[in-house]
Amino acid sequence: MIIKFKSCADLEYSCIGKYDVQGFLYSLLKGTDLSVYHNVRGFKFFNFSNIFPVADFKVGDVRSLIVSSPNDLFIQVLKDSLDGLDGFRLNKFYFTLVSVRFLRTRVGSCLITSTPIVLFEDNRVNRYYSFKSGPDFDFFFNRLLDNALKKFNAFTDDDFVLDGELFNSFSFKKEVAVKVSKKGNSFLIIGSLWNSLEFDLNQGNKGFYQFLFDVGLGEKNSLGFGMLNNKR
Repeated sequence: MIIKFKSCADLEYSCIGKYDVQGFLYSLLKGTDLSVYHNVRGFKFFNFSNIFPVADFKVGDVRSLIVSSPNDLFIQVLKDSLDGLDGFRLNKFYFTLVSVRFLRTRVGSCLITSTPIVLFEDNRVNRYYSFKSGPDFDFFFNRLLDNALKKFNAFTDDDFVLDGELFNSFSFKKEVAVKVSKKGNSFLIIGSLWNSLEFDLNQGNKGFYQFLFDVGLGEKNSLGFGMLNNKR
């Protein structure tokens, strides 16, 4: 789903953070069949893009946000809630709703990252995997595959096993540190961006890769990390 909206004030791009967007999406679920969705333990099975174009907000500028999920009900409930709004608030700032529409995009065999992929090296101490400490692509992609299979099998209540590697080839772009703020506290999340992630798409794995395309790679998808696009 793509949401288009206009700012009611001039403000810096950094004024709207990932927790602001996440909180806004959860607010749209209030009073619906998914009203306690944010309290569900485990995977949330949705993702969202950066607000784009990436630039400081000006009054009247049209911006966009993409929200994706393999859960059709989740997307439908969000759209139904948005259809009843003229405007909304992100953080303490007001925006006018321009349009909301569904996107029906199918996964291709070569992907790029829209937002950074995040993986914990040790989640007991909240240490993120960093390529700067010595790149270990085997560790990264094995951990990424394990996370992907856990999410897919939890969503489908299945026991799917991928035949082969998650990706046949890849092109690493860079590592990034994203500053996020919540309730006045700021911290950094380490992630990585990729120019290409290629794989062989076939009838046996199409559902799995479509799921990853919809939900994102790695951890913290519901905070807008690990979002994917087809490479064109």
